[in-house]
Amino acid sequence: MVSRRYAGRLIALATQHGKQQVLARPLRHGLGLTLRHAASVNTDRFGSFAGDQVRSADAPTTCRLKAEAALEALDLDLGIASEGSFGPHPAVPFLAIGQEWLTLVDRRDGFVISQPMLCSHTNFGSCAAADPEACASWLRQVAFPSHALMVRPHAGERADPLPWLAKGIHGAAELAQWMAVAVDLSPLGLAWLETDMRAHCNPTRMASIRRLAFRLVRRVGATCPACEAPGWGLVSTRAGLPCRACGLATELVQLEEFGCVACSHRRLLPRRDGLTAADPGHCPYCNP
Repeated sequence: MVSRRYAGRLIALATQHGKQQVLARPLRHGLGLTLRHAASVNTDRFGSFAGDQVRSADAPTTCRLKAEAALEALDLDLGIASEGSFGPHPAVPFLAIGQEWLTLVDRRDGFVISQPMLCSHTNFGSCAAADPEACASWLRQVAFPSHALMVRPHAGERADPLPWLAKGIHGAAELAQWMAVAVDLSPLGLAWLETDMRAHCNPTRMASIRRLAFRLVRRVGATCPACEAPGWGLVSTRAGLPCRACGLATELVQLEEFGCVACSHRRLLPRRDGLTAADPGHCPYCNP
């Protein structure tokens, strides 16, 4: 049983952004794990949201590397890490979307268990303005000052943007001060503002990581029906849900593939929400 496998073990977390605050309790209550903070690990070396350090690998790989760095730093055999990515929604203009990952690395038993989550509820965004009054509606939209901002001079379409002047800005006076500096340094006379997506500066993102922690706990608690290894869960999806009107395949998910992290066992199952046909609005024939 998973409870016997993990109960009483220590698990290492590398974070500079306070994620232990939302990960410790789900891991303790759900799996019997005690979280240890690997504070000596500089997680920015794997990439930063501000772009000061470019992420050299994709987000899932980076998440695993951070978990491995944590367990090595504390000389443990169990590690966990979080990673996120944010940008414009691929299908809905002007809508931002995020993707969060949590990865558990178990070197004792040879498992790597990852759990992703799409986050449509995010304040991710950017704005160019000369002063706070000029972007007042945007500031309300991104929940400033409870959610922090970053400021730098606006350089237009330059391939190499100017360096950030300040990050983690929570106060109105502080924002006005740094915007004035940015305007003076900008060739366009504008400050460039972005939401600070580091977890300790962004309560919305921190709440998403907490929700994802419970999903990971449930996944670790699900065992493979073939070999009983932990981490049984969704590994891929297949499009092709038929149109309700004409029956042709659409791009919507029709089947979900569940798999094991330890063996090759797989199961292809219908969508868990029970949807068996797509609205004609999603059909390339009915709605070309």
